[in-house]
Amino acid sequence: MAEEVPQPLNYIPEVILKKRKNNEEWAIRRKLQLEQKVKRLKSDNFVIKKPEQFIREYRDKEMDLVQMKQRGKNRSRRAFVTSDSRLLFVIRIGGKSDMHPRTRKLLYSLRLRKIFNGVFVNADARILEILQKVEPFVTYGYPNLKSIKDLIYKKGAGKIDNQRVPLTSNEVVEQALGQNGILCLEDVVTEIANVGPHFKEVTSFLCPFALTKPEKALQGKKKRFLDGGDSGNREDHINELVSKMN
Repeated sequence: MAEEVPQPLNYIPEVILKKRKNNEEWAIRRKLQLEQKVKRLKSDNFVIKKPEQFIREYRDKEMDLVQMKQRGKNRSRRAFVTSDSRLLFVIRIGGKSDMHPRTRKLLYSLRLRKIFNGVFVNADARILEILQKVEPFVTYGYPNLKSIKDLIYKKGAGKIDNQRVPLTSNEVVEQALGQNGILCLEDVVTEIANVGPHFKEVTSFLCPFALTKPEKALQGKKKRFLDGGDSGNREDHINELVSKMN
């Protein structure tokens, strides 16, 4: 019986093998991406609102408008706790679906566009009137020198050419504020702490401070701090909150 001649093995070019491997890896990555997308859609963040929720949100917004007008009318009766300091640090602690557009506009005028953003303001009559109208959504007080330094050195950022630039060097400060005689971070701290003549220019240059959410969520946000809640004027106690969120 004649011996069988061995058949030559099929040769597959290396290029094809690499392409096949890449296609398999791409298919696996694509599958994982689709699975993650499905998980996100099924998560608690993706909720289809019911008609009752829209009605409740509308009522909350209208109630916020009514209460905002009442707070504005009662400004003379409910005096702010005064202090020798003209400097206030304001933190936005709430406001989303239950906020009327007028309230949101007032918060935006303070540059508080996001929750847990903070800004330095001069406690003049206009600012105090705005704070009273948006009181359920903010907390504020009189920052000490340590809080001012910690905020600027740890979370400070300036706006140059519409770009957010971290305050990592004095050159950034000199470039933006040198014409006002403010050349370094220490000059920025001094100008803010003393509410100096160029306070407006300095605070306009500084971006709102993006603070960290407290470990324990703020409770009773719409209840005034003096009544056991979180909103409104907390005077010198603002420094304790700043240290937790910085």
